[in-house]
Order: sequence, then C-alpha cells, then structure tokens
Amino acid sequence: MLDLKQIRQNFQAVKAQLSKRGGSFDELDELLIKDEERRSIIQEVEELKAKRNELSKQIGILKREGKDVQPVLDNLELDKQKVQQLETELKSLDNGIEAILLMIPNIPHANIPHGKDENDNLELRRVGEIPTFDFEPKAHWDLATQLDILDFERAAKIASSRFVVYKGAGARLERALINFMMDLHVFEHGYQELLLPYIVNYDSMQAAGQFPKFKDDAFKLVDERNLYLNPTAEVPSINMHRNEILDAEQLPIHYAAFTTAFRQEAGSAGRDTRGIIRVHQFNKVELIKFATPETSYQELDAMLANSERVLQKLKLPYRVVELCSGDLGFAMAKTYDIEVYLPAYKTYREIGSISNAEDYQARRANIKYRKTKNAKPEYLHTLNGSGLAVGRTVVAILENYQQKDGTIKVPDVLIPYMKTEIIK
Repeated sequence: MLDLKQIRQNFQAVKAQLSKRGGSFDELDELLIKDEERRSIIQEVEELKAKRNELSKQIGILKREGKDVQPVLDNLELDKQKVQQLETELKSLDNGIEAILLMIPNIPHANIPHGKDENDNLELRRVGEIPTFDFEPKAHWDLATQLDILDFERAAKIASSRFVVYKGAGARLERALINFMMDLHVFEHGYQELLLPYIVNYDSMQAAGQFPKFKDDAFKLVDERNLYLNPTAEVPSINMHRNEILDAEQLPIHYAAFTTAFRQEAGSAGRDTRGIIRVHQFNKVELIKFATPETSYQELDAMLANSERVLQKLKLPYRVVELCSGDLGFAMAKTYDIEVYLPAYKTYREIGSISNAEDYQARRANIKYRKTKNAKPEYLHTLNGSGLAVGRTVVAILENYQQKDGTIKVPDVLIPYMKTEIIK
C-alpha cells in the first residue's frame, strides 16, 4: 500500500500521479479527512493522559494533607471513560484508513508512458522472425485436437468449461517446458528454486495486492481457515518474508517457482473462450526478487532479460512493450510485457509480465531490511516476472512450429526433455 505520510505531505502530487491510471481517486480526500481526525484524537488522548498523570500525583498530595480525594477520583474516572471512547473512535478511524489504503493502487513510475489502455503501450523492440508458411496455419486448438494432445470436452466433463486435459505428447510438452524453464533460471540465471503451497491464506492474498480488489477472481475453499487457491506463484513467494526484517547482505534475493495457478477470470467473459490462452487452471514459472530501492530497477532489467532468454532459446518471435499508466497492474509501479507472436491470431499476445512494485507490496506485507546492523529498518522493493506462462508457451510452439502435415516440430532445446524431434 502507499505511505500515508507521503500522501499527507505530497497530496496533490500523489493524486496527480494516480490520476494517470484513469479516474479521479476522490477517496484520497476522504482519506485525508480521516487522517486529520485521527491525528486530532491522538493529540486529545495524549493531553488527557497527561492530565490523568497530574491528577494521580495530586491524590498522593491530598491524602498526605488529609484532604478529600473523591473529586479528583471522579475526574480521573471521567477522563478514563473519555480516553476509552476516543480510543474506540481511533480504532474505527484506523480501520477506515486501512480499508481505503488497501483499495488505492500503486503510484505509476514517473517515466512510464502516460496513456489510457493497452493501445497506448510503448513497443520497445521486436526479436526473431515471424514464420512464413506455404499453407494456411491452423489455430492451436485445431492442431491439438487433431493430434489428440489436448482434450477440452473431457476436461469440461471432469470439471467445467475453461479447463483442459493434456494427453500424451501434449502432457510431455508441458512438463518439458516447466523443466526447461526452471533449469534455465536456476542453473544459468542463478535463482533459488522454490516449490510452494498451492493454497494461500487471506493475509497472503492481501499482502501481495490481490485482496480486497480482486477477490472475485479467486477460488475460495470451503474451509473455516479462509483459504484460497493460489492465483500466481507471486503470492506465496512474496509472502515468504512477510513480517520479516532482512539484512542488506541478504539482498538481492532471487526466487524461481513453478506452481499451478487458479483464477476465476471473473472479468473476462467472452474473451479467448477457445483453446488455452485463458483458462481457470494453468501452469506458470514465476521469478521473484527482493531488492534494495537503489538496485531494484537494475534487477528489473535483469529479470526482463532472463524472461526473454526463454523465448530466445525456443526461437519464438516476440516483442517487448512498456505498459502505459492506464494499463498498469494494481500493485505495480512499472511493467514490461513480453508478447509472443501467434500465427493463427496474426498478432502478438502476452506471454509474460515483468514488474517492479517498489515498496508497495513490502508495505502491505511488512517486509523490511536494515542497511547496516544498527540502522533503522526500511521497506525493501519487490519484483515479479513471468518466466514464463507455460500454457501460452505451448500455444506459441504449436502455432509457430506447425508443419504442413499437421505435425509439430519440437524446438531444439526441448528435444532432450521430449525425447523426440516431432509431435505427431
């Protein structure tokens, strides 16, 4: 969440930066009113407590002098009741302030493009050659159905629509990509491998910025412990260090994690209903970093290069775009999207996002570090990136490596994992 002190001291500047996301953010005005009320009550409570201390001293003096102390005791009781009333009001204000802060997104980085939506994103570069075919390329769902490697009908029978069963070479391709991506990030890029719980609690979702804003997108378990299916490895990874104070020597921390992710896709009705571009359950390799504020943007650039390397090794054409302020994720200050080219769509589609949340998630999760042994703890920066979305990489391979006879050539780097050169 945002720093209340920063909002208070730079109110107009913060509001102006947030407005670049779109919207007026009038709740900031309410926040400021509540904050002023809160500080006024704190001052009144402190004055009453100071008065009570003075009255308490008078009791001893009056007793020694043999005087009646009851009027003073009556005043103490009235002050005590007043303090209790004010502290109740203060707790209510604190809860109200936190509720507003939890719904306010991160401030966009000053240097990102200013725009309304994805149409205003800035293309930075294109890498790789778009394939040419001497036949009409097919969509991945047609290729996969003909090869009998993805089964949508049986998945719907088992679960519901927007699920898929991977079969034979399809299942092996998915598994090969997971192993390839994890091996690349762990052994070549130096990330520490994590195998995380697929279930997370409410505090973890809130700390990562998923709740309360995106509660409708989550799959909630029927369980008294208030648990949810993991929507992305970012959530459990960020919460690895919730409520911890790290030493500067420990930073940066680099984690790579494979998880299956689950999303309701509540706001995507009618979008990508065919195939596996947008499903309720999907596999993903996620990159997470904890860094100092001074180095976090260097770490962001390195993370982007690490994610790009996956597509470079797979020899898939892609482009990198910098997201504008209006297309930015809720918790992020700056984001790069990697979009892979899909022949059936005749365009580029997102396959990964690489973002810097700065101290936004760290503030929600209470993750700090000390620059030196005796230094005051400060909030660190958190970064996350796709390394990559596995299902969408399967889509890209099926469509870019398809052959005229309907078979799929296996990318060279995956042959050792797949134990074959072609899917047929």
